[in-house]
Amino acid sequence: MEAPMLGKFNRPLPWILAVMTGGIVLVGVTTYKMVETPTPEIELNNLTVPVQRETLGVEIEASGTVEPIESVNISPKTPGRLVQLRVEQGMPVKQGQILAVMENTEIRAQGKQAQANHSQALANLESAKIRIPSEINQAQTRFIQAQAQLEEAKANLEQAKQRIPQDIGQLQSQMIAAQSRAQLAASRVKRNEELVREGAITNDSFDEVINESYNAQANLREIQQKLEQAKNTAPPEIGQLQQAIIQAEAAVMDAKLALEERKKTAKSEIAQLEAATAAAQAEVERIVIQYKDTAIRAPFEGIVTQKYANIGAFVTPTTSASSTASATSSSILALARGLEIVAQVPEVDIGRLKRGQPVKIIADAYPNEMFQGQVIRIAPEAIVNQNVTSFEVTIGLITGLDKLKSKMNVDVTFFGKPIDDALVIPTVAIVSQEGETGVMVPDAENNPDFKPVTIGLVLDDKTQILSGLEPGEKVFIDLPKPKNKKP
Repeated sequence: MEAPMLGKFNRPLPWILAVMTGGIVLVGVTTYKMVETPTPEIELNNLTVPVQRETLGVEIEASGTVEPIESVNISPKTPGRLVQLRVEQGMPVKQGQILAVMENTEIRAQGKQAQANHSQALANLESAKIRIPSEINQAQTRFIQAQAQLEEAKANLEQAKQRIPQDIGQLQSQMIAAQSRAQLAASRVKRNEELVREGAITNDSFDEVINESYNAQANLREIQQKLEQAKNTAPPEIGQLQQAIIQAEAAVMDAKLALEERKKTAKSEIAQLEAATAAAQAEVERIVIQYKDTAIRAPFEGIVTQKYANIGAFVTPTTSASSTASATSSSILALARGLEIVAQVPEVDIGRLKRGQPVKIIADAYPNEMFQGQVIRIAPEAIVNQNVTSFEVTIGLITGLDKLKSKMNVDVTFFGKPIDDALVIPTVAIVSQEGETGVMVPDAENNPDFKPVTIGLVLDDKTQILSGLEPGEKVFIDLPKPKNKKP
């Protein structure tokens, strides 16, 4: 048994070469396997990163457009022909400055007529203010006169009621006296008849006695007639005086009603004349305003951005001007004031913006310059364009007003308040499993294992972790390739 062994080692060189060759092959195979198949520790380091704490600088990028703060198309209030144009495109203007003048010849003529109508209405009012008090005074005088006539008629009636009985009494007394004289005269005639027959008296004396008797009889008859006349005329006179009182009372009533009516109509007439005067004044003011409106003034300080009409063109207040410079329009000019930037910010980022937040601005026209601004307004309602939801954020310019122009395109970066000591992992490490957000962490055998987490701020390639992970803990950023199964 030993002889063969000794025989083999009698030729040692081939065996040495064979052993060396085998060793080289073994080392090569082992090295190849070590290079081609890394160890689990090396592979885990390449596929994972540790959770770290760092300060997150909040930056949100968006695109926007330079827009005027206020922009308006200048048109006349009433249709007409443009006769003057005092500005050109690009000119700065002050508030209230006359930009253009419309044709106003007809309006001036209407203004003169309106002024004449107002003067006439005012004259009528002033005349009425003088005339109406005089008419009221006249009516007042007629009323007073009617009252005086009524009082006079009443006094006449009272006087008649007192006078007529006295007159009748006097006539009755006179009639008694006349009867006595007549009887006495008749007695004398009888006595003197005997005397004249006896020749005691002359015929002339007797004739005188007879004449006295006749006179006494005549006087008696006259008094009787007066008495009868007084008795007959008393009632009619009383009636006439009573009728005069009734008429005087009616005249007083008529005068009173006329006075009250004139006072009422005076107020109404003055009110109508004042209304007519006010209407005439309003017409004058309306035409004055219409005349002033023919001078088209700048509503605010700004720059003329477009000119749409030339002198002689007929323009109206109803047509809105187009935003393109070559468009035709019945407006006259476009005026803009100030500049601001309107940016479209995605819905996911809008919660990190607030008023006063600083903004970096880079315009396409000035790619090597940076301008500054700040957020002044965030739209309360979103805009959906091609299924993308965004919000309009208005940025006030701090610098760049001398270079930026309306409608320029810009890129903006919003700077939020940095988050100190934030727990951060790469955004690519975030995965979703069965609707739950989490990360893949190595298990005991360094295989990926899902772990739910609560995420916070997402800034491009970095995501803030609010809970679920600890600093230094490793998360997979790329999953290992599946291992080949042994046959």
